[in-house]
Amino acid sequence: MKILVLGEHANGKVKDSTLATIGAAAALGGDAHLLLVGSDAAAAAEDAKTIAGIGKVHVAADSALDHELAESVAPLVAKLMDSHDVLLASSTTTGRNIAPRVAAMLDVMQISDIVAVEGPDTFQRPIYAGNAIATVRSKDAKKVITVRGTAFAKAERGSGNAEVETVDAGVSNPVSSFVSMEASESERPELTSAKIIVSGGRALGSSEQFHALIDPLADKLGAAVGASRAAVDAGYAPNDYQVGQTGKIVAPELYVAVGISGAIQHLAGMKDSKVIVAINKDEEAPIFQIADVGLVGDLFKLVPELTDKL
Repeated sequence: MKILVLGEHANGKVKDSTLATIGAAAALGGDAHLLLVGSDAAAAAEDAKTIAGIGKVHVAADSALDHELAESVAPLVAKLMDSHDVLLASSTTTGRNIAPRVAAMLDVMQISDIVAVEGPDTFQRPIYAGNAIATVRSKDAKKVITVRGTAFAKAERGSGNAEVETVDAGVSNPVSSFVSMEASESERPELTSAKIIVSGGRALGSSEQFHALIDPLADKLGAAVGASRAAVDAGYAPNDYQVGQTGKIVAPELYVAVGISGAIQHLAGMKDSKVIVAINKDEEAPIFQIADVGLVGDLFKLVPELTDKL
């Protein structure tokens, strides 16, 4: 079995989400190859070739692929699938954008957001916001799969010695083009790869109070800042802070939930965290059912006190 992993990279390094996808490839077995695209893919390949479990790194160093537009990348991936049996992509915005197009080109069913591998054609994936786990089996000759990164161990750098091979991007007359990107910049860790996350909910009351309470605590812990959908919808925090079923799926070593009741959509995005600390004045809040440590009380008193003691 030959597995093609759709790689994501930035600043000359393979992203953590891709390392987890390579971990899923290891669980699946077979010969795993990694695809890197964009004009800086060659630099990232120097990092990629040292990753354990990768036999070959395919590099399409074409500026037409710089922003991983699905309309440009999908045909390249579909062409490479002529010599591969399985495509694994991270369940990120990039992976979820490209994988369905590849599946359509190959005329196969996509298997989305897997959390476990039971066999070469059998996988587990969450349904109903993670309240149930479905076991699915695919009879397709070619398989297109997206992987939930929090469910698999990340492949390690340093022990690999993969071959690097240049491939023709084959981009011609793309139907989409990159115009611009507005991205927020922060000195804090990226939300999906942070070891510690402090998240705030609607109970904080306003954007000013959200940042006045959450930011100092996150700074003390060296943590990323997250938010519930209710807090984002209320304008307390930007969209890229959102944790949950319709936001980002995270599994840090420590997750601190401040003023978050624990709606099912939020729990689906963070319940795999190693240690969960909840601060809420409602002792019946659903968040306490999954919390390892619970503080019942007024967050406007507890959070500053906790921050001062750290």
